[in-house]
Amino acid sequence: MAVLPGAHRASIIGTGLIGGSIGMALRASGWHVTGTDVDPEVEKRALELGAIDAIGIDPESTITFVAAPVRAIPAEVRRALAETTGIVTDVGSVKASVVAQVGDPRFVGGHPMAGSEQLGVEGATPDLFEGAVWVLTPVADTDSDHYTAVAGVAGMLGAEVVALAPERHDALVAVVSHVPHLTAAALMGIADERAEEHAALLRLAAGGFRDMTRIAAGTPTIWPDICAENQAAIVEVIDRLVDELGRLRAMVADGERDQLLSTLERAQGARRNLPSRVVRPAEVAEVRIPVPDRDGVIAEVATLASDLSINIADIEVAHSSEGDRGVLILLVDTARAEAFRIGLVERGYRPAVHHLG
Repeated sequence: MAVLPGAHRASIIGTGLIGGSIGMALRASGWHVTGTDVDPEVEKRALELGAIDAIGIDPESTITFVAAPVRAIPAEVRRALAETTGIVTDVGSVKASVVAQVGDPRFVGGHPMAGSEQLGVEGATPDLFEGAVWVLTPVADTDSDHYTAVAGVAGMLGAEVVALAPERHDALVAVVSHVPHLTAAALMGIADERAEEHAALLRLAAGGFRDMTRIAAGTPTIWPDICAENQAAIVEVIDRLVDELGRLRAMVADGERDQLLSTLERAQGARRNLPSRVVRPAEVAEVRIPVPDRDGVIAEVATLASDLSINIADIEVAHSSEGDRGVLILLVDTARAEAFRIGLVERGYRPAVHHLG
């Protein structure tokens, strides 16, 4: 996957778990990384642990990662845009409110969906993003080269890049991240209350309980802001979860064995069918899409792929010498290439598909 041309220099604003891990991974790939944090002690520790080469923001950074709390991200992004000439991206788990406050083609919203029970820069590791999904949220004024460059860096760090519209990202992440975290917190609260009555309870917690509640060990201080910024989507999903739990409660209370078994079997099938990452050349096809050189093309094509549940394993922009047209070159899952081609044709594009396997 293509990465940024020229000198590989990066800045990181917020040198905690995610920012520190990005720094370590970039340095392992030969990048020069500077970083800053609101806490000077965290900056010093990031330097000691090898997450950064120096403290501060490098004006010559080709890319800056903003890893601040969600509500602080827009201001920190504007700061990075003012103090550097390179691309700026963020790692926040809420995107619509951030993107709405930053209207600059040099900014590409992002969200690496990776984490750890370890807190802060002490838990940072260069392999944190290996196999993780890294969401990018291009909009109409996102520069296509900038999007491609950020996708390239995320891919270099081992992540699978997925493009989503900001609002769609927030709705989906409420289901797969925000509400699961709150659910894990609720379960731990119940277990903790019962543990006061039965001291052996938490010692008896089996693997399933530990796996399901693992995310409750994450940093609690970031969650009030996340819930405030993605309030509508989170409340909607909680309501849906309450309804589903009520339905399950009725099945259990009424002894509806067949309905309960059917529900559990459906859940089992859905869990087993979660998509895995494309890793072998035989599994991917190259899709070449002639496009006009205008704002919004990357966002249109990438979000179409997302809507069709098609993973983009790689993306490149080839510009025409005439300057008014170009070609998007994408690698996608072979099994979904035809569906992607049809979707593109329906939207007026003229793609060509070449199977690599």
